[in-house]
Amino acid sequence: MIVELDDASPVPPYEQIRAQVAAMIGSGALPPGTRLPPIRQLAGDLGLAVNTVARAYRELEAGSLVTSRVRTGTVVAPRSPRDADDRTVADTRRLLTEAARSFAATTRRLGIADGDALAAVAAELSGDSAG
Repeated sequence: MIVELDDASPVPPYEQIRAQVAAMIGSGALPPGTRLPPIRQLAGDLGLAVNTVARAYRELEAGSLVTSRVRTGTVVAPRSPRDADDRTVADTRRLLTEAARSFAATTRRLGIADGDALAAVAAELSGDSAG
């Protein structure tokens, strides 16, 4: 699982983590049952306080995206086939915005021009990707 923080962003680090993990879960990049890194490990990897990562995980759990248990850690929660049907327009818009925000942050960190990033998305949406 790759989480990248944008130090220049006005979005708090815990929210950046939450949004990126939520986007990965929503897109299927993190399927149900996938174990997330332990809080202390992710905090160390990102150079953050343990409580910052713990808050992100609590927010994900409150949103029913993950479950946390002693001994097994934090895992992506199972999704029922009805979950997509139960999603409101606002939920769908929020997930789309989170995915777009995460994508934009990644392309900026990689130094990819906006036009090239948009072209890559257009190619994926049309099924013309070469990747």
